[in-house]
Amino acid sequence: MKVVIQRVSQASVTIDNQIVANIQKGLLVLVGIEDADTHEDSSWLSSKIVNLRIFGDENDVMNRSIKDISGDIIVVSQFTLHALTKKGNRPSYIKASKPEIAVPLYEQFVAQIEQDLSKKVQTGVFGADMKVQLLNDGPVTIIIDSKNKE
Repeated sequence: MKVVIQRVSQASVTIDNQIVANIQKGLLVLVGIEDADTHEDSSWLSSKIVNLRIFGDENDVMNRSIKDISGDIIVVSQFTLHALTKKGNRPSYIKASKPEIAVPLYEQFVAQIEQDLSKKVQTGVFGADMKVQLLNDGPVTIIIDSKNKE
């Protein structure tokens, strides 16, 4: 699994001109799933995300996690995170899982984050044409691949 984590002052997801997710201070998490991903990848990433110390403390040092600040999270499925761009100019998405594999793991990932965060997580809609708006705070953007647990 690959995730792009963005620390935001606000973020929202709109589908067919309807806002389906909306947060203020928190994280926007884009997640891409491939066939080799497992429950262990999902659990490891969830723990990493909710404990990642990327929010400022009283000295404005990145020393607090999303849990510490009681922030919110939006999780959005993003198959394009697995784009292969080595050959030519048209990305290949062959590594991205098909919905029958990706949807259950995506749902489990969201449930795991909710459990680890001890609060409801907002989401986009898997496979939908989404308009994602965000105000990146910092900017702070972090990419994590569960296949590189170093």
